[in-house]
Amino acid sequence: AVVTFGLAGGYDAGVSLGSNLKMFSHLANIGDTRSLVIHPASTTHRQLSDEAKVKAGAAPDTVRVSIGIENVEDIIADLDQALAA
Repeated sequence: AVVTFGLAGGYDAGVSLGSNLKMFSHLANIGDTRSLVIHPASTTHRQLSDEAKVKAGAAPDTVRVSIGIENVEDIIADLDQALAA
């Protein structure tokens, strides 16, 4: 499953989430067996203006998470600790 959501705290919160996840790989591809996370505004779309990022669906607060086959409790625990950081 791929889930896209916005984080309170905007750009900085998106960067922080990606750096605080321990189990997730920080990659742009999807469909892997591993859980992946991407903050498009600071990675794949970083060269665009904020207005262009929003139009492309990569607003500063947007994060995309692709859920892999790891244990569901481990996935939730990793997301919880990264969001709390």
